[in-house]
Amino acid sequence: MEFGLWELLAAFGGGLFGAAIGALPAFIFTGFFILIGSIAELGGSAFDMVFEVGLGVIFGPHIAFGGAVAATAYAAWRKKVDDGKNILVGLAGLNNSGILLIGGIFGAIGYTLEKFIALGVGDFTDTIALTVIISAIIARLIFGNTGLFKLTSEARERGRFTPGGDNVWVVYQQSWIQILTLAVGAGAIAAWMALQIEPYAPESAFLVGFGLSAFSLIFFQFNVQIPITHHMTIIAGLAAVTSGSLLVGVLFAVLSGLVGEASARLFLIHGDTHIDPPANAIWIMTTVILIGEYFGLFDFM
Repeated sequence: MEFGLWELLAAFGGGLFGAAIGALPAFIFTGFFILIGSIAELGGSAFDMVFEVGLGVIFGPHIAFGGAVAATAYAAWRKKVDDGKNILVGLAGLNNSGILLIGGIFGAIGYTLEKFIALGVGDFTDTIALTVIISAIIARLIFGNTGLFKLTSEARERGRFTPGGDNVWVVYQQSWIQILTLAVGAGAIAAWMALQIEPYAPESAFLVGFGLSAFSLIFFQFNVQIPITHHMTIIAGLAAVTSGSLLVGVLFAVLSGLVGEASARLFLIHGDTHIDPPANAIWIMTTVILIGEYFGLFDFM
């Protein structure tokens, strides 16, 4: 999709709406439209709901989720919310149009930034996930107080990569063995689905597991302790269709799970705004897979 002014306006609306309903609810809609779009594609629909809506100018994570993350950071900076990392809160409840407008502005920034990134390295990374990270870094540098790597005195004593107290991401998903276990299961499901669907929907088959993981977070929104696995499933699907191997998909799901937790400990748990660990894992691991494919490393698998 080329850059367009109408699309830019739609992205402004997507970012504003994302801020209004909250970052995580906006991302849940991403998963919903990817699942519905995948079903529609398998049914012969001519409209690409996966990339035009789920990953497009309305609910693309770089737009709706990214706008909401920035608006939440701004709301915390204005002391309208207590926690700038709280991606569950719908900001319409604050009755503050300025906060919602920040979401719209960052939605438009996300749309524009992703287009520029795609021009440069679009063939070698996940430009949407990378945009989510860059947008979140910009929001923290503008509205946050901790910078990217500042540690509290308690965290310095414990160590940057040792979570504890309030400095955790998902408390029941931070041990390495738990991550390994979840990644094997989620990766196997996503890789299998991707390989089965690829002959019928080659462009979006690798995203079906991601859509399922993202939509499942509706339960997390209501305080059900389910795993966060979308960074595992999207990488499992991509690695599986790239290599033709379910086992390779599972291996990369495990690696992505580990990268996600490491990213949480590096950028999120010690900060005062949200820098998304799954998005960080997704763009890093996508880059590894696509560069590996370019050099033919999967030809031997």
